[in-house]
Amino acid sequence: MAATRTDPSFLATRRGKVTLAVLCAIAFLDFIDASIVNIALPDIRKDLGFSVQNLQWVLSGYLLTYGGFMLLGGRAGDLLGRRRVLVAGTALFAVSSLVGGLAQNGGTLVGARLAQGLGAALMLPAALSFLTTLFPDGKDRHTALGVWGGVAGLASAAGVFLGGILTEGPGWRWVLFVNPPIAALLLLAVAALLPDGRDHTRRAGFDVLGTVLVTSGMLLLVYALVEAPDHGWGSASVIGELVAAGVLLAAFVVNEQRTANPLVPLSIFRVRGLAAADTAQLLALAGSLAMFFFLTLYMQNVLGYSPLRTGAAYLPLCGGVAVSAGISSQLLARVGTRPLIITGAVVGAGGLMLLARVPVDGSYLSDLFPGLMVVSVGLGGVFVAVTTAANAGVPADKAGLAAALLNASQQVGGALGLAILTAIATARTNHLFATHAHPAHALTSGFHRALFTGAIFVLATAVVALRTTNSRGEEPEPASAERREGMVKAPTSV
Repeated sequence: MAATRTDPSFLATRRGKVTLAVLCAIAFLDFIDASIVNIALPDIRKDLGFSVQNLQWVLSGYLLTYGGFMLLGGRAGDLLGRRRVLVAGTALFAVSSLVGGLAQNGGTLVGARLAQGLGAALMLPAALSFLTTLFPDGKDRHTALGVWGGVAGLASAAGVFLGGILTEGPGWRWVLFVNPPIAALLLLAVAALLPDGRDHTRRAGFDVLGTVLVTSGMLLLVYALVEAPDHGWGSASVIGELVAAGVLLAAFVVNEQRTANPLVPLSIFRVRGLAAADTAQLLALAGSLAMFFFLTLYMQNVLGYSPLRTGAAYLPLCGGVAVSAGISSQLLARVGTRPLIITGAVVGAGGLMLLARVPVDGSYLSDLFPGLMVVSVGLGGVFVAVTTAANAGVPADKAGLAAALLNASQQVGGALGLAILTAIATARTNHLFATHAHPAHALTSGFHRALFTGAIFVLATAVVALRTTNSRGEEPEPASAERREGMVKAPTSV
């Protein structure tokens, strides 16, 4: 019959479901490693003899290379083959996790975290671009991006919880030792399920100068943001690093306009609403990711919670994000992405404002739980809708680049937010210390300022969202080799 559909739903097959689970598991592994070491930091410092100043690099080292190499990882997947890049990144992630877990000194651990970040920068864009090309149909895309968005929101909270369990159980080294066996299973699944993911019709030369410029610029930008809270925003070193990063990135834009085979074809920004969606992601992460840092300090240093109890406090947030993401993915087809981003950002900002009022003698049920649940409802919707909007209408041969841009926005946003909010909290706390205020009161007041500023960032997400495309996840995309190959491999009878 003429109306018979010849391209059945991939997600309706067993292979499609397993493929989605594998891609989201890869994302979860990358996202969770940005937060799982948080609660382990005191034990790491004691065991390896870190100074207070150098301890931050256990967290920041991962963030530095994760954000710095993200664009390179995304474009490399488009040009060299997404499966090839995904396998290389996952293998590097596994080996560096093992080295970090075995580390006997601080330098080895920081080096391992830097390598982990590079592996994640190769893995994540490849996984997201596979998702957007293998699940391009309306219903499939709603579900796939809904699950992905839920995973993105879930991982930060789950990382704090699992970090607490592992640190109080077998020890801090297991926050790294858990990665290699999981990565090994994922590598087997990738080899069995995923096509090559390379455009075989393209044999363009690689943009070496553009690669050097954008990677150097991104690394220097994230490094400056990480260093700013310690050295001060007005210090000569931070100002110099920010200016140098700006010069490198400006030179990169000029190079991309002139080279025949750019690493980042600037034409991608002609995709309607893509730049606004990436900016919304940056602002949402700038305002929300630091929440885990400040609330963890509040619970442990002010309320006296143990690592395990602190981690368990985030469990309701995990559930709320998962439920919100699931509902939002079903609403996409009805209302589109723009209303979901705006509504979710307003609700999420409201939750952060509730948390910005926690008292020194606070209790979990009355002071933390309500704000955490409101945040989870709002941000679960934001993550799903922004991911959909940032991939709407992107040609299949640039899916890796679009994924890299979105995730680079996330990493830069997280670094920027943590740097700004830490500076605000520290300034307030130090001012109160100078007036001989009680330490708990000084700390809590600093957290108030930081969380309230975070709420402003998230609220700004709603304003930027007015410029995003109101996608319902059904924009047609050019047929791609990986999509055709994936559908051939998918047994439609299952």
